[in-house]
Amino acid sequence: MALPVELTFLIDLLAFFGVYAIISLSLNIEFGYTGIPNFGKLLAVLGGAMFVGAIPGRILAYAYGAMKNDLDFARDNTLIMSIVNSVLAKDPAASITVLVLSLVLAAVGGAVLGLIAAYPAIRLKEDYLAITLLAMAELLRTIGDNYEPLIGGTTGVALPDPFRWVGGEYRILAATAAILAVAVLVFVYVEFISRSPLGRTLRAIRDDEVSAEAFGKDVVRFRMKALMAGSAIAAVGGALMSFYSGFVTSMGFDRVTYTFWPWVMVVIGGAANNLGVVFGSFLFVFLRKIIIFYKDLFKPYIPFDVNWLVYLLLGLALIIVLIYRPQGIIPEKPTKTLRKREFKEILAHVSQEKEA
Repeated sequence: MALPVELTFLIDLLAFFGVYAIISLSLNIEFGYTGIPNFGKLLAVLGGAMFVGAIPGRILAYAYGAMKNDLDFARDNTLIMSIVNSVLAKDPAASITVLVLSLVLAAVGGAVLGLIAAYPAIRLKEDYLAITLLAMAELLRTIGDNYEPLIGGTTGVALPDPFRWVGGEYRILAATAAILAVAVLVFVYVEFISRSPLGRTLRAIRDDEVSAEAFGKDVVRFRMKALMAGSAIAAVGGALMSFYSGFVTSMGFDRVTYTFWPWVMVVIGGAANNLGVVFGSFLFVFLRKIIIFYKDLFKPYIPFDVNWLVYLLLGLALIIVLIYRPQGIIPEKPTKTLRKREFKEILAHVSQEKEA
């Protein structure tokens, strides 16, 4: 039985919202809290997608005997994955295990990519670092497009489907629930970081590196950690996006969709405010889905291709927010300092301990 169109639209909207919330929260760690201008967000997202396209399918193909008769994983991908997914469809436990392990290992791979990309440039000024990260992302995308044994080149490959066991139209519902669950976990994790001493250190580095160094903070090491953590989370988002669609090709990941759009979400929602970033992600995805879903209604009233309406309206929304709310719809909460009375109480307590 097919799901109603309205329900399918809502499920798809929530799935994309969950993925973009994950990616935007990862960018919030890097830019919002640490001040790293990561214009290579695509690097980690595509890295996670390429990992789940290249590794889990090959392992399961050998484990389930689908690579017999000298089959090639990239060339005969459709046949191999049909065998693998027929087995996963009958084994929910194996499917869930594949999903969890794939996401964990994709996060590890994303952290490694963040380290590799940042190591030669993390000491550079912001503009040089941004260009270096952007170039690294395009380099990985070029490799994915041209090296066919990895994920099939421009043709792409199908993935093991960890949601096949749900069956029928409810498969997309299970995938969306998994994405939203991971998004909640990521939100809690990033919120925990922001409220911890590490989060305060990152904000201090963002606001004034010289002062942070004067207080003994290793700025380079903290920036490296932030970039690795953000890359790990973004890789999980890319992996979930690929599992949701059941297919991956590097051509499906571009810098506009997976670098600049998350930047817009962070700026609109409010950098260094996790709730604002989540709200900005939902607002962006909601407006985009509504425009795409009802674009045919706009055709008689606009003098250009309706597909450009998405970019026009979203760009207009960004300009309006930057003019009237430059800190975002939900701006960063200021860090409260101690009141004079509380400060005197602490000094008195310290003096008593010294005398004792």
